[in-house]
Amino acid sequence: MTKGHDIPHTAAPDGTLRLSGVGVTGLSGRHDIVVKDGFVADVVPANPGDAGKASGGFVTPLLADVHVHLDKTHTIERIKAGNPAPIQSLFDAIALMEEDRPNWTAADIRARAGRALEAAFAHGVGAVRSHVDWVTPDVPAAWPVLCELREEWKGRVDLQPAALVLGDIVPEAGSAIAARVAADGGVFGAFFYRNPDLASRVETMFSLAARHDLTLDFHVDEGLEPEADGLSLIIDAASRFGMAGRVLCGHACSLSLRAPDELERILAAGARAGVGLVVLPTTNLYLQDRGTGRTPRLRGLAPLKEARAAGMEVMIASDNVGDAFYPYGDYDPLSVLRLAVPSAHLEPDAWLDSITSLPARWCASNASRTIEKGMQADFIWHGATDMGDLISRPRSERIVYRSGTPLLAANNDWRNA
Repeated sequence: MTKGHDIPHTAAPDGTLRLSGVGVTGLSGRHDIVVKDGFVADVVPANPGDAGKASGGFVTPLLADVHVHLDKTHTIERIKAGNPAPIQSLFDAIALMEEDRPNWTAADIRARAGRALEAAFAHGVGAVRSHVDWVTPDVPAAWPVLCELREEWKGRVDLQPAALVLGDIVPEAGSAIAARVAADGGVFGAFFYRNPDLASRVETMFSLAARHDLTLDFHVDEGLEPEADGLSLIIDAASRFGMAGRVLCGHACSLSLRAPDELERILAAGARAGVGLVVLPTTNLYLQDRGTGRTPRLRGLAPLKEARAAGMEVMIASDNVGDAFYPYGDYDPLSVLRLAVPSAHLEPDAWLDSITSLPARWCASNASRTIEKGMQADFIWHGATDMGDLISRPRSERIVYRSGTPLLAANNDWRNA
């Protein structure tokens, strides 16, 4: 947002605000949005005769980011200082993060995660699910920090911590971890990729989730080996345990290698089981089929259009920001959708819900809602005419309204990040 931009509303003496002649997500034509006492008092078709008075622009719900890593974020400069060689692969990135892990004190994590949440809030994000690496049976330093931040950020960003348990420790430590996650109101999950005895480990995760009434979130099949098919095991377990709407799978890169009939079978089963899919364009485009001095041929994006056509709920998220897995990013789901549009040949209008209402619901949040009369006035005004225009102009202005109050322009100034 350009610092000092005129606020795109008019204010009446009684404090009522009116955004005139704006496009509104889900509505055809131009509308006026009336805001009073922090709520949307009305949404009415704009009067064509008032065209000269219209502020214009385009209004969307708040954004939601269902898959990020606040424990890893903003470590890339530290990592580069100790490891100047180029990152070669997913497992190269994992190794580099392990080298940095001794620096992850509570104070360090709090500072980095707080910086990330400030950026997300400035961009208009109302809900975030953050994975937390759980690589030993002990509670990681990041877990209590994120639980504290969840309380501190209430009313601004709904933060949902999710345990990302190393698949190899599930048999020995899964029970105690699940109990701790349940006690803290978190999400239970694991990283699975061609693990030995994978079916048994998936079964253990579901049994523990059923025992403790936990939602599940998996990193699964994050690679381009055809034999990586943990997703099918998870879908089968979700069906048997009756956990529709409570199992989310991220990455699923190996789906991109499946023959059409096999892909159709897997996705149809996923839809019947009520398993959700989250696609991570930034990290997967950055790491999959990566090598020095060559252009990647296989991009590793899960077939999100086919998954949605099959009936699965499909979302797009930021994943890693400023770390060895993806050295860039800024906790702006809109920028990730902007990348996904050409990468996956998406129609922007049809996929806005992948970064708004769908991920918010999976985060157990009502922060991202369709603009309608009576709702709390939390939304984003964009200096664009519609979704196509918004995707076309990455520097389009953005003003975030929370309870009817626009965030200060300086809140989106990079110098304050």
